[in-house]
Amino acid sequence: MALFIVQIAYDVDAEVWYVDKSDVEGLRAEAPTSDALIARIPTMAAELLEENEPGLGEVAIEIIAHRHARISISAAA
Repeated sequence: MALFIVQIAYDVDAEVWYVDKSDVEGLRAEAPTSDALIARIPTMAAELLEENEPGLGEVAIEIIAHRHARISISAAA
């Protein structure tokens, strides 16, 4: 079974989750939440894989999510 890795990330300025990197050629998507984006990926990936790699059969998709935050705090006196 072929394994495809999809990395998703959060854009703080745009306030959306998006596909940052993908082994599935042409996979581009965004959504307001990581869960909403993850829910869209299987259908989109299946369509793209059928177009780009016909006859591939069953595949596994591993989704890796990344979000970071930078905060400022006052040092304790």
